[in-house]
Amino acid sequence: MHMATMTLDQAKALPRWRRPEALLFLMAFAMPIAFATWSALLNNFVIEAANFTGVEIGWLHTVREIPGFLAIGVIAIIIFMREQTLALASLLLLGAASAITAWFPTLGGMLIVTFFASVGFHYYETVNQSLQLQWIDKARAPQTLGWIVAVGSAASLVSYGLLVVTWRAFDLSYNFVYLTSGGITAAIAVFCAFAYPQFESPNPQLKKMVLRRRYWLYYALQFMSGARRQIFVVFAAFMMVERFGFEVHEVTALFLINFVANMLFAPFMGHAVARFGERRALAFEYIGLMAIFLAYGGIYWFGWGVVLAAVLYVLDHLFFALAFALKTYFQKIADPGDIAPTAAVAFTINHIAAVFLPAFLGYLWITSPSGVFVLAAAMAFTSLMLALCIPRHPEPGHETVFARLKAATPSPAE
Repeated sequence: MHMATMTLDQAKALPRWRRPEALLFLMAFAMPIAFATWSALLNNFVIEAANFTGVEIGWLHTVREIPGFLAIGVIAIIIFMREQTLALASLLLLGAASAITAWFPTLGGMLIVTFFASVGFHYYETVNQSLQLQWIDKARAPQTLGWIVAVGSAASLVSYGLLVVTWRAFDLSYNFVYLTSGGITAAIAVFCAFAYPQFESPNPQLKKMVLRRRYWLYYALQFMSGARRQIFVVFAAFMMVERFGFEVHEVTALFLINFVANMLFAPFMGHAVARFGERRALAFEYIGLMAIFLAYGGIYWFGWGVVLAAVLYVLDHLFFALAFALKTYFQKIADPGDIAPTAAVAFTINHIAAVFLPAFLGYLWITSPSGVFVLAAAMAFTSLMLALCIPRHPEPGHETVFARLKAATPSPAE
């Protein structure tokens, strides 16, 4: 099929299913089928098949985050390749690599396969974020991003629902599930490559590294977000398996509840961000996360039980869904041509801590699991302090509350 190139205005004449937003929704649905299934099985697979402890899981996640740290390489790639093409190629790589995960049940094998799957995941996420902010109108961005989160949650819901129902009933193997889920994601990427025209964004993107002083708060919030997220991604689910002996179908059921909650609440969160602003939304997220991480620590200090741990895990995941408020904050303050290069820079900043933190925390985990969660609470508090620097109505020239002080000082020209 000949792939036409068309502007966003021209695309409005296409059937709804072939428009740019439809492509964003379809990619948002495809990605979690492989990634969510990989995540759901990972802790049980590495403990049962590869005898991992906290140290090995820490190293695995450190290697998994290296491509995120190298996301800045996207800037070089988009000189030669359209962002839309790169997004679909990355989605294909994620699907293919996650499909063969069970073929390599050793530390070395897992590190290599995970690295390639992670290149696909992180490069897809980087470019996808850029395309979302270029293709979605600012006025509708919070609501639309909320719906995109809901669609991704629905895909995870389908994956996890099938796992819960079929894992024991059909005595499924890790290999079958990884091959199926990864294959579906890869197939959707191929379909999208042929079914959609190339969409031209209205503002040409700078194809060089962009670091602007006025984006400092966005960079700082991204750094803290990456550091804090690692503790949840790496150790919250690992705790459920290691401390409470959760089996695959039980971990998956927990993930299932997470995504039902996200599917239901993410659109409302989008409306809340639009109504109350990014500062209040992010402050609410960080206060909630502080309380949750301290309660995680209480599980080890006071021996609190599995039910509380499961409830905290679901709440934890729900609060993280508010993170798209950070995207809309950047969309409001950014120069239109900065979106693609800054998405790459932000992803790299987001993963600075992610490269060393899981391995370091793996060693802390085997001596003091509660210490890991206290550290996370401190990170959430730091994020809260930063979020309070966001103005109620951010825009270029008014990126932080400190811009008011600057504006209050008359310039010589005045």
